[in-house]
Amino acid sequence: MLKLCRYVLRAGVAAAAGLVLAATGASYAHAADGATPALIERGKNLAVAGDCIACHSAAGRPEYTGGLAIASPLGTIYSTNITPSVKAGIGGYTLEQFSRAVRTGVRADGSHLYPAMPYTAYAKLTDDDTAALYAYFMHGVAANDTPAPVTKLPFPFNIRLSMAVWNALYLDDQPYVADKSKSVEWNRGAYLAQGLAHCATCHTPRNFLMAEDAAQYLRGGSLGTWYAPDISPGALSDGGWDQAALQAYLATGHAPNGATAGGPMLEAIDKSFSKMDAQDIKAISVYLTDSPGTARKAATPANVPVLPSSDIAEMAGKIGAGERLYRNNCAACHQVNGDGVRGLPALRNHPSLRHPNADNVGMAVLEGVWPEHRQGMPGFEDELTDREVAELTNYVMATFGQSKVTIDAQRVGALRAGGETSSLLLLSRAGMALGVLVVLAALLWWRRRRRSGP
Repeated sequence: MLKLCRYVLRAGVAAAAGLVLAATGASYAHAADGATPALIERGKNLAVAGDCIACHSAAGRPEYTGGLAIASPLGTIYSTNITPSVKAGIGGYTLEQFSRAVRTGVRADGSHLYPAMPYTAYAKLTDDDTAALYAYFMHGVAANDTPAPVTKLPFPFNIRLSMAVWNALYLDDQPYVADKSKSVEWNRGAYLAQGLAHCATCHTPRNFLMAEDAAQYLRGGSLGTWYAPDISPGALSDGGWDQAALQAYLATGHAPNGATAGGPMLEAIDKSFSKMDAQDIKAISVYLTDSPGTARKAATPANVPVLPSSDIAEMAGKIGAGERLYRNNCAACHQVNGDGVRGLPALRNHPSLRHPNADNVGMAVLEGVWPEHRQGMPGFEDELTDREVAELTNYVMATFGQSKVTIDAQRVGALRAGGETSSLLLLSRAGMALGVLVVLAALLWWRRRRRSGP
């Protein structure tokens, strides 16, 4: 963090900053906190790296006013207003309170945030970077009094104090410590990937209590609908990912190995990675191809390819249901042979077809790949049934991915509904019901004992 200047210099800098910020309509609640234009700009870049805007902005609402409905296995969590509004946002936060919320998940009022906000990753932030973020959100963002909807998870998860126990079990609140055996570039990549970019939040499997499984760091995890694949060094190498391919993918959403981004990853690229400094993207790529605790996996042998049927077979009605659905809905863009056309992505050997499940293909069929952006793929959730989506997905997986992985209509139905509900909710309620019964039984025993006398 830039240290406070002497009184005279600080007054001059503050005045200069005031002139700059007046043009943006930013808040001045903390005008004397040393927030120079350079510090605010640095904080803005850090906010981009943290992809803050993706979660704290929702369609039809001003930026950073929250209100985005985040689906979780335990219910819908709404993001909060993080503009410098004193009434609806974080305008009343001190730097210490801001740091506590960002890095430990505790709000200024003492209540706990849910880890849908990746404070477990942001805990790696340095004090300097936290101060820069604070400067940006207090002075570089326009204050807006639009309130965000209140999160109302079902009992017992609506008791936020329970997160204190969860934090005691799983929150590592120590800032990043550089590995002296590694290069400066590697450490920069590790700092970003483990912290602001919060790669593990999606790409690491979670345990029963929804905490990241450190033993499976970056080995892939389900997001309820979309699947975040294994990005450990061995898996990346087996999938044709080198540092250059990773850099291209993070910067553009496309890679030389045929990969194209979709779902949450496309959003992260569109709103965060593609706007980051190229040297930071390179550093992240260096780290991911050499991240610790991720032993190389043996390559999965390719299956015998399934070839598309001939046009004669189609005219004779001798093709399967999945292939017919593909020809009717997909071949115009991806071609019958899956090689793509007019710059549209090829499906043959697409990295997504080598995942251990077919969720991402099913989700792409259902939702599309941002049809409102660029030359996005439209979704077919209104045209195809669950059975048809499953048949189409299985055909694509087998024919163009040489994969034996399949999906059924039941799983497609779960994807269409936003994912399956966590068994933790039912088990917690069952446990609490059992606890109530035990207490009632104890009270009944005590009451009878009193009546019977000594």
